[in-house]
Amino acid sequence: MIDRVRAMRLGGEAGYSLVELLTVMLIMGVVMAGITGVFVSGSKAQADQDRRLQAQLSTRQAMDKIRRDIHCANDVTPYASNAVTLKLSSGCGGDVSWCTSAVTGSTNRYRLYRQLGTSCSAAGGIMVADYLTSADAFPIFLHETGCSCLASLRVDFPVSLKGSTVDAYELTDTIYLRNSTRI
Repeated sequence: MIDRVRAMRLGGEAGYSLVELLTVMLIMGVVMAGITGVFVSGSKAQADQDRRLQAQLSTRQAMDKIRRDIHCANDVTPYASNAVTLKLSSGCGGDVSWCTSAVTGSTNRYRLYRQLGTSCSAAGGIMVADYLTSADAFPIFLHETGCSCLASLRVDFPVSLKGSTVDAYELTDTIYLRNSTRI
């Protein structure tokens, strides 16, 4: 009796056929391709989010730096809408220039630079922010007369990784020169 049960048990272990193995492998391939696609798209979205966050953080830091410089300035010499020289006293470190410069090979991407002195260039300046979508970061210098108010400088930093209004982030502020004379 034991030999007969043993023989039946061993006779039923024929294994899988080739058709069954191919079917299982095909199903597994389709499932793995779907899972891989989800992981790849998630990884790309995470990388895009990280680049966007870095661009926003560097622009906020640039706004803080230029705000400190403007608050310490007693006058502004704008020589273009993409560059400005802040007249600072020697106690604040002397004159500082800020400018934007186009990134080579890109039509809608600019970088913001800061340089000590009365001129600014991408070659001699320190890059402070990237992915600006406009070269006109300093569109307005206000110095109204008769209002007994301080001079001010309007700063506008539009930021986008795609170089357009898609997923754009904009920092805008009107900053007063605390050391300017009231007019």
